[in-house]
Amino acid sequence: MRRRLSVKPGKAPSAMGFIVGLAFVFIGIVVVIPSAGVFGLLWTGVAAAICVMHGINLFSKKGISTHEVIMDDTDRSAAQRLEEVHALYQQGLITQEEYEAKRKELLDQL
Repeated sequence: MRRRLSVKPGKAPSAMGFIVGLAFVFIGIVVVIPSAGVFGLLWTGVAAAICVMHGINLFSKKGISTHEVIMDDTDRSAAQRLEEVHALYQQGLITQEEYEAKRKELLDQL
């Protein structure tokens, strides 16, 4: 079974992102919008989104995750895995040769 874990940045990176985001919003409003027009609006909008995301991570407990980690669940014991393979064999879903090969593989891992 696979588990999904969401990871959000810590307080220090969020504080830095928030401050830099504010600076870019200010630069966007003062410099980029007057000189670049539509690109300036895009620049300032992206900077504002960055600022908001880091602000939420900095000032709230829940926050916004920036990464997702998918982990395979390998907590099953060798006995459980052997039982699963044996159940597949008894149900006729795998052949005797496949059962013996997987059984040998699991026992070799011990």
